[in-house]
Amino acid sequence: MTLKQIEAFYWAANLGSFSIAALRLHVTQSSLSKRIVELEESVDVQLFDRSSKRAQLTEAGRRLLPLAGRMLDLKEQFQQEALSTASLTGVCRFGVSELVSLTWLPDFTRMVNQDHPALVLEPYVDLARNLERKVRRGELDFSITTGPGQSAEVHGTVIGRVHFSWVASPSRIDPPKLLRRADLERHPVITMTEGSGLTRAIETWADEQAITMQRILGCNSLMAIVALVLADVGISFLPTHFMRPWVEHGTLVALKSDPPLPSLDYFFFRRSDDHRALLDAMRAYVVRIADFDSSSRYLAPFARKRRQSQND
Repeated sequence: MTLKQIEAFYWAANLGSFSIAALRLHVTQSSLSKRIVELEESVDVQLFDRSSKRAQLTEAGRRLLPLAGRMLDLKEQFQQEALSTASLTGVCRFGVSELVSLTWLPDFTRMVNQDHPALVLEPYVDLARNLERKVRRGELDFSITTGPGQSAEVHGTVIGRVHFSWVASPSRIDPPKLLRRADLERHPVITMTEGSGLTRAIETWADEQAITMQRILGCNSLMAIVALVLADVGISFLPTHFMRPWVEHGTLVALKSDPPLPSLDYFFFRRSDDHRALLDAMRAYVVRIADFDSSSRYLAPFARKRRQSQND
């Protein structure tokens, strides 16, 4: 009996799928199945009902699963004690929102790669709802996105707050106009798609204020929304610091509204039953490096180029 066999059994049972468990443990499905068979032979009992398409436990499997969890917890405690002097290895798959990818993700990956060169980072960019689902299913080790989470199987820790402003083309609205309910209902509004945590928050805010926005389209890319606002297709609500390069160079205007837009918390999400030392280490790096005000360093050259092309 080995810890790798116990780990294969534990995650296949909790995730309900041999294929997803294999993906999480970074092994082939055949290797994972072999480990489980070897464990069953070691304890001389069948742990899974092979007649089901899902990874259904037998009565013996259900009885032994909590014990397997405690054994893996001890393993993680052991690794945590050694983490300060050990270098992380293996593969870490994680998800981030587009805003993270455009602000501090490069600094995060650079710092982790410097400290742990043997650890392979595999970032995945998507919308909040999709990322939470992948964490819950075990396809991602963790994610950084807006919250709060929608599932009790996923635990979130706040790592930062983002403030938002309305943005528009200067040809549409002259600053420092304060947008009121009539303005927000008159101008077309470009939003993220329904899987976005930002869209959920804004829709809740609009309902609370009894504002009926003229939503013209949904887009799953912040940069595409910026392009559409630049083209004066409509107005939008975007992170204040993210929009600073375009506002500073005069290609867009930032506007306040009455009532003001809500702020959003960003979370570090992990499965509630995943206590690996790797995740504690990654969360510590995220808390250390997360800076949603750093976008101008990457986007300012693009904004300058955009203004120059308009002047030409």
